[in-house]
Amino acid sequence: MDAVQRHRSMYKGTTPPWKETYRKRCVERLKNSRSRLLEKFRQMGDDSGGSKRSLLVQEVMEEEWSALQSSNHGLPSLWNGNGIRDVYTAQQEFDELSAFEEIQQELIAQELSILEEYNSSVRYEEQYLNSVLEGMEQGGQIICPICHANNLTVNSHFTSCPCGLYVNTIGKNVTSEVLQNLLERRVTEHMEDCLHNPTFSMAFNTDGSPNLMISCKVCDYLSVVL
Repeated sequence: MDAVQRHRSMYKGTTPPWKETYRKRCVERLKNSRSRLLEKFRQMGDDSGGSKRSLLVQEVMEEEWSALQSSNHGLPSLWNGNGIRDVYTAQQEFDELSAFEEIQQELIAQELSILEEYNSSVRYEEQYLNSVLEGMEQGGQIICPICHANNLTVNSHFTSCPCGLYVNTIGKNVTSEVLQNLLERRVTEHMEDCLHNPTFSMAFNTDGSPNLMISCKVCDYLSVVL
């Protein structure tokens, strides 16, 4: 009887004792691998839209199984280069295969959720930047990032909006083009590490002077735009 058979015969008809620990570690690793996942997704370009296969799930499962195996030498080596299913083809009456497939489906759902949030964030950025560009093309105007309703007044003394946005820009050489670049840069900077939509607001320095800020409650991103 080989190592896989010995291991599985011990737990026939029961939930594998490693299942919950392994599941939690896989879920956590996938969350922590979000940047790697998004990089793979971006590299796929146009091909990513129609792809139904997971991008990182098997890699995450293999890495976590190896880590779990290193601390529990009773666990067998399960990957043979062709995926977990091939190893269990002749032994599907046991519970390990269903446990792996259940964890795999949970990870695939989580991966899809991350990618959907990313796509939503991309659409948000595109919509806002398109509105900025459209306003610039229609007379050098920029849509207010706070109310999304009015055009900003931008001159050498201040930047303002009827909604209450007001920033003193004396001596800062702020033009519509400069402000547009600042807004684009901050939105893009935030999106590199977070999938959620940022918000813009006014905040005051210790001396009472106002600033236009961009922030995100999910990732705690905070930066001064102007």
